[in-house]
Amino acid sequence: MEMLDRLLSSSVPFLSDGGLETDLIFHEGADLPQFASFVLLDTSEGREMLRRYLVSYLDMAEAAGRGFVLGTPTWRANGGWGPKLGLDDAGIRDVNRRAVAFIRDLRDTHPWRKNILLEGAVGPAGDGYAPAQLLAPAEAARLHNAQLETFADDGVDIATAFTITHPGEAIGIATRARELDLPFALSFTVETDGRLPTGQDLDSALDEVETATDGYCRYYGINCAHPEHFVDRLPSGWLNRIGMVRPNASRRSHAELDEATELDDGDPHEFGALYAGMAQRLPALRVIGGCCGSDIRHIKAVIAAGA
Repeated sequence: MEMLDRLLSSSVPFLSDGGLETDLIFHEGADLPQFASFVLLDTSEGREMLRRYLVSYLDMAEAAGRGFVLGTPTWRANGGWGPKLGLDDAGIRDVNRRAVAFIRDLRDTHPWRKNILLEGAVGPAGDGYAPAQLLAPAEAARLHNAQLETFADDGVDIATAFTITHPGEAIGIATRARELDLPFALSFTVETDGRLPTGQDLDSALDEVETATDGYCRYYGINCAHPEHFVDRLPSGWLNRIGMVRPNASRRSHAELDEATELDDGDPHEFGALYAGMAQRLPALRVIGGCCGSDIRHIKAVIAAGA
């Protein structure tokens, strides 16, 4: 718990990476079926690609003198997507176990290891842009159980759910994490209007989760949208609970991004400036990173802008 305590008490936000999947697909030519980056763990070439990507960020954090949140490549490694990728329950557990071992080895062999927090990355059981099914908490807990149990057993510092689209799934994941005594953070996807893909406003969604889980989440986050889509719609009552923001580089809507055949990486310098301005409104910001279309240039620009 030492690294998590450092993260939560730090006056300077830790860094994280950008949009891993979009970076590796468009810049490195990676073949990621269903956007599943965990498949790279299956080959020496894939593991080397992941290693280069993540070590570049660890080196960046060391150069900046900042802590780093090192996440597993497991956004798709859950009970919703696993069967679509040929994984049963045992396969899901194996993938997540290997992913934790991979990032632990990266941390333990890096000079900055005493400043690196291990994060188990959780993704939605369905589409993070447009959910076809709204999950009840019990069903969400079942679909995410194998992954969460593995993270708890293998000792990550925190599990974080990204691009969650509705409170039912969020509550289910958080409740199961709580039962496992697994530190947990939650990040919602928002659309160009600052609302969840279901149309629900962020304020009421956060209230649902907070109430149903007795405030178990260590912090909340927003990701997978451009800063301009939500910066003026940040729920004022939750500014002290929003600890992570990982925006998209592009201003395009999720529907437009789904149809795109080329990467829209926006303007890294503008991204950094917008992020720094937003950070001034978030007194509890603990983790800086990016999402779709962003890469190490964008995170370096955030640092340069003073966030």
